Amino acid sequence: MVKVIPLLLLLAACQATGGSFCDIADPIRLSAERIDTLSDAEVARILAHNTKGQRLCGWKQ
Repeated sequence: MVKVIPLLLLLAACQATGGSFCDIADPIRLSAERIDTLSDAEVARILAHNTKGQRLCGWKQ
């Protein structure tokens, strides 16, 4: 029994806490005014997020 508890804890740590990307994420859509204020790094992160959503979830542009 003592050896079972650490094994159960290890297995529980492997469980996902949320749904798939498509279940929990939405496209990031910004106004032109907001886009003008973004840094290059922010633009890259948003583009990567939306590209992933298009590829995995079928999001439209």
